[in-house]
Amino acid sequence: MIISPSLLACDFLNIESELLAFKDFKDTWFHLDIMDSHFVPNLTFGHPIVKLISKKTEIPLDAHFMVTNPEFYIDTFKDYNIHNFTFHIEATDNALELVRKAKKLYPSVGLSIKPKTPLNSITEELLAEIDLILIMSVEPGFGGQSFIEESYKRVEHFNKLKEKFPQLMIQVDGGVTNNNAANLKKSGANNLVAGSYIFKDGPSTYKEKLESLRR
Repeated sequence: MIISPSLLACDFLNIESELLAFKDFKDTWFHLDIMDSHFVPNLTFGHPIVKLISKKTEIPLDAHFMVTNPEFYIDTFKDYNIHNFTFHIEATDNALELVRKAKKLYPSVGLSIKPKTPLNSITEELLAEIDLILIMSVEPGFGGQSFIEESYKRVEHFNKLKEKFPQLMIQVDGGVTNNNAANLKKSGANNLVAGSYIFKDGPSTYKEKLESLRR
């Protein structure tokens, strides 16, 4: 189980010390919510911040692009040591082409799907190409929302397809806490994104919070 702390919830006035608090943590990614204020109403990380983060940590960076033009970011983020590049199926009409382009530049490429988007929008042709499916368990755009219970069924849908697509990592983002992590794992998720739950009580609790999501 990989746990991906969402840096959107960290203390940005002390971001370097926040990053260092996770040093040597195993099976951990840093999740970067890249929002453009168009695809979603919020605006977050820009290129300079991500470039800085990439120089201050060895933990794999997991970039989630909630943007209207993911093709632009495929090119502009290629030098920032991004491990996983995920964009939204709803943001493009040529997802397969973009996945193939991104796979030339990033070790892992994922697709994200909103809570109300039909599951069959992620075709088997796409599943054969991607490394990760990100199931949004809240509406994308803001942190601190409540988990949507229907998300378990969506995780189960893709878990059933893992026999055919064994490379597929199933990531869940939105309202993840120790109250639902075990059921998400049981449903088939193996990568959990958590922001508020991990960061709200400060650095001394981070390791225990991550372990509580794995148990």
